[in-house]
Amino acid sequence: MTPIKKKTIQDGPVVGRYVNILLDPWFKRTFGHVERKRLLILVLRELIPEREIEDIIFAPQEHVNPFEGKRDVCVDVECIEAGTGARFVVEMQLAPQAHFAERALFSSTFAIQEQKEKGEQDYDFPSVYFIGLMDFSFHQGSEQVLFRYRLREDVTGEVMSDRVNYLFLELPNCSRALTPAGTTLDKFCFALHNMWRLQEKPADMEGELFSLLFDSAEFRNLAPKEQIKYRNDMTTARDIANQIDYARKKGMEKGMEKGMEKGQHLALKKVACNMLNRNIPVDEIAHITGLSEAEVRDLQRP
Repeated sequence: MTPIKKKTIQDGPVVGRYVNILLDPWFKRTFGHVERKRLLILVLRELIPEREIEDIIFAPQEHVNPFEGKRDVCVDVECIEAGTGARFVVEMQLAPQAHFAERALFSSTFAIQEQKEKGEQDYDFPSVYFIGLMDFSFHQGSEQVLFRYRLREDVTGEVMSDRVNYLFLELPNCSRALTPAGTTLDKFCFALHNMWRLQEKPADMEGELFSLLFDSAEFRNLAPKEQIKYRNDMTTARDIANQIDYARKKGMEKGMEKGMEKGQHLALKKVACNMLNRNIPVDEIAHITGLSEAEVRDLQRP
């Protein structure tokens, strides 16, 4: 297959053959709806093959903190394994975000606490899996796409508990995807990372998982109202991408005096302010810019 020409979101037409399923509403449409439940089951089976998942039930995305004045949590997708009660929290993150690992820890606590009824004496609960799909890499240069973490003893590596698991899928690490060494997860990462750039499904992406994924992402399969919304979302995304690109460049210039990281951070906050003025939700702004939700909320204060 001809190598993919690496385009940015500012390049080319607003709409191609496939939608950009990494954008928040389109990620939730692809993986968070009952009619596409089978696709999510197949992905979970690849990520957690030891569970042999047969069926799932979608759970609410919003979780209220029982402590007054403390922050609530809204996740992209959450589901429960039928029969076992195991919970899967799935989060998509477009840009690097400070303390993303800590965000995973915080979100997973709600999936744990909500399992125990008041008055129950034991602390035995079904397993919880936080799955972070990241369009950036903590391990740059690595060909490993999946990283799994548990609570372990530092010296012996003994697992303290297998009930809480953290899986991070680093989409850009998919360099093996179109080679004979490519695994299903390599190809899945490549598809997510490049979907909106592709004009056809790569020939070696065979099987039910990829058939469902590409069918769901095909623009012509969207309802007319969805097509209009997607065009608007992509136009907004392109505008924001241009602002972020400009902000980073200005940040680099200011960074000569104030420090590179600080200069870019201040520039991104200006972009976030513009997005707030357009009534874009706080979680989406954090999702796109890489700022924390707390930083974005602080910008709302007079």
